Amino acid sequence: MQDSTTRNAQTDCGADDEPLGIEAFQSFDRMREALLAQVTGGLSPAAVTLAMTDWALHLAAAPGKQAELAYKGWRKAARLQAHMMRAALDPATPACIAPLPGDHRFSHPGWAVPPFSFWAQGFLLTQQWWHNVTHEVPGVEPHHEDVVSFAARQMLDMMSPSNLPFANPEVMAKARETGGMNFVHGWQNWLQDATCQASGQPAPEAQAFRPGHEVAVTPGRVVFRNHLIELIQYAPETETVHPEPVLIVPAWIMKYYILDLSPENSMIRYLVGKGHTVFCISWRNPGPEDRDLTLDDYRRQGVMAALEAIGAVVPGRKVHAAGYCLGGTLLAIAAAAMASRGDDRLASITLLAAQTDFTEPGELALFIDDSQLHFLESMMWNRGYLSADQMAGAFQMLRSNDLVWSRIVHDYMMGARAPMTDLMAWNADTTRMPYRMHAEYLRRLYLDNELAGGRFFVEGHSAALPNIRAPMFVVGTERDHVAPWHSVYKIHALSDADITFVLTSGGHNAGIVSEPGHAGRHYRIGHKASADALHSAEGWFESHAPQPGSWWQPWSDWLAARSTGPQIAPPPLGTAASPTDPAPGTYVLQG
Repeated sequence: MQDSTTRNAQTDCGADDEPLGIEAFQSFDRMREALLAQVTGGLSPAAVTLAMTDWALHLAAAPGKQAELAYKGWRKAARLQAHMMRAALDPATPACIAPLPGDHRFSHPGWAVPPFSFWAQGFLLTQQWWHNVTHEVPGVEPHHEDVVSFAARQMLDMMSPSNLPFANPEVMAKARETGGMNFVHGWQNWLQDATCQASGQPAPEAQAFRPGHEVAVTPGRVVFRNHLIELIQYAPETETVHPEPVLIVPAWIMKYYILDLSPENSMIRYLVGKGHTVFCISWRNPGPEDRDLTLDDYRRQGVMAALEAIGAVVPGRKVHAAGYCLGGTLLAIAAAAMASRGDDRLASITLLAAQTDFTEPGELALFIDDSQLHFLESMMWNRGYLSADQMAGAFQMLRSNDLVWSRIVHDYMMGARAPMTDLMAWNADTTRMPYRMHAEYLRRLYLDNELAGGRFFVEGHSAALPNIRAPMFVVGTERDHVAPWHSVYKIHALSDADITFVLTSGGHNAGIVSEPGHAGRHYRIGHKASADALHSAEGWFESHAPQPGSWWQPWSDWLAARSTGPQIAPPPLGTAASPTDPAPGTYVLQG
């Protein structure tokens, strides 16, 4: 009886405390973490500390691993010493270690000459040793191992001799050639970048690629608008068109016109030129007032609203739907939810660099665990959205060698500027993501993998990918650090639909913007019917030879082959009730 009374008293006390507001206490923690994030660049100190502690404790308890590292360290020191002795007698002595694929820091001929070769070789051997230090420590949790390895790589990239102006032979050669003016020009470049960053303005060179003027110029009109999207219908370029229209769902993490850049590399213009009626979603750039938009709002007000609007323009026709990156993941969710209800409006589904299984999400997984997500949610809670600078910092850290240090050397030490391209200008035209939607997206998909696990529910019904029966065209890119192609390939194990899979050269963006005639492009393509045996990603890669050219042509042919009947006269641009703004609309211009 006394225990029951005590429990009741505790319950009553809890009720008396409720007016104080639990949210007030939580808000205090959120505020503290949001302020801390401005110092740490968005990295959770707790997440990093846990990873470092896990690694350090297990390494300290592994004398065998310690002995292995001591032995490897001694061998690498001996290799470097032998190389230095040989190179002192013969400067043409071959290197004792080569850089990793894609590492171009030491490609200048000056790095092959002592003493620069000694510094480069010493750095590469040290880098290799630290890889041994941070990998295969018995007992370390795999995610923590990845975090520690990432942190070690960041420190090593920062200390690379290529980053030191008077230790870099290429920079010194440039200084001799220009009489030191490269440093003056580099200072001017830095000052311009710092000014643009402080003011929030894009680089002046980006003004040469303005949406509606130099890019995003494919003719069309906005035929539908709600709070979240503008739907653009593009004007036909052919006398007849395929009966089924194409709906493009881009990611809301980016402006849609990556698919409608300059006319010569616009995917949208290419499709229109091939006789397709093309519709494309242009997402609103959310602000603090949109903090409570959900992932399902993006499905309902995005994909589903677009399908309804297309049905009004082209009644009675099925739709070829294509989604890029996050837009592809959202399209897969929408398609699975439609299939569970018997909604067969989709003639086919195309997924471009889009993941549906997040067990291997690439290096972005470094920022996805409970501690890091709580920290990220606090950052978004403070503003109501995830800002462009917060996203850019994470992506730059993933590729710090390419996106940070090589740029510092090229722009600020060499005093040079890479010519601005339409893709570079687009990349600087940043967007935001609402607090609630992005938190839900990261937790439900990245952390809990609900979609692949069959646990993702839409309006009380399971959005199960096996329900999808529409044929699928899936594209992965070879050097994708956002949606690794091995992860994209997993759709084969999740859907019983007929799947045509393409692996194209390039990365997450350049691999998709792969227009015909682009030099050096290639792709692999294969088809799997629903009854065919499933191959591993590596097995698929080995059994499909690369073909030169762009994957756009096979995709256009694939869409045409799944059209019903002969071509027809182009439909009207919108309906009588449609908005009248010309493409690219107004949402794409929101800063």
